[in-house]
Amino acid sequence: MTVRTTGIVGLGAMGYQMARHMVNKGFAVTGYDIAPDPIQKARAAGVAIANSPAEVGDNAEVVIVMVATDTQVEDVVLRSGLLDRLAKGSVICVASSTSVETARDLETACAKHGIGCLDTPVVLGQEAADNGTLTIFCGGDEDAFNKAKPALSAFGANVMHVGRSGSGQLTKTANNMLLWACMVANYEVLSLAKKMDADVPKLIAALAHSSGANWSLARWGKSTGKWAEKDMDVAMELAQDAKMPVPLAALVDQLMKGMNQEKMKALLA
Repeated sequence: MTVRTTGIVGLGAMGYQMARHMVNKGFAVTGYDIAPDPIQKARAAGVAIANSPAEVGDNAEVVIVMVATDTQVEDVVLRSGLLDRLAKGSVICVASSTSVETARDLETACAKHGIGCLDTPVVLGQEAADNGTLTIFCGGDEDAFNKAKPALSAFGANVMHVGRSGSGQLTKTANNMLLWACMVANYEVLSLAKKMDADVPKLIAALAHSSGANWSLARWGKSTGKWAEKDMDVAMELAQDAKMPVPLAALVDQLMKGMNQEKMKALLA
């Protein structure tokens, strides 16, 4: 059966766009947020507003969770009453970035209620969320994935099943490790070029046709580096759990702490 009713908990910058795209693709969307401003904005976009995360479950076959931390995700999924209100066979998609362990614990807890739970973290940032072109890495049961995919495709241009529960989060962490490593390398190279009086925008345009081309460089000055510290903390914890040395990632972790959009934009001036 085709899913036509969806819900979303967390209507911030990313969650609002997810909800808006689902409405525009013909889904009946029920949303919830703790703050009044996102609620008003979502309501204006055609989202029905619930009084609690649990109430979202009364009106949705697929629920997207887009909040900030593992604890907040656990509060929504496990402690809000949502699982008691969802119909059996429904699917929760955790679009927030969490640990692999959290993703697997949530799947186990949801299964006891007959509810599917996927980890569905997103990449490519706010611009892709605004445009409905996010890439979404999905981990978990394949049947649950197939049920949730039409809703996820409303705001994702690439929606991929990448393995068992936790695999989505692991894939996003791998992506983030490469992203921040590229950003640090780009900053170092462009800083040297700036010091040598190069025309940095022209240099970037030229490098787009070279073997050094990368996504971060192609949109230099747009990225904020906002979540770098959190992303690298997750990566370092995974490496520690695996007892595997990652010296390059450790260096990137330290270098990204001093990075910000203002410094990156300054190289273009």
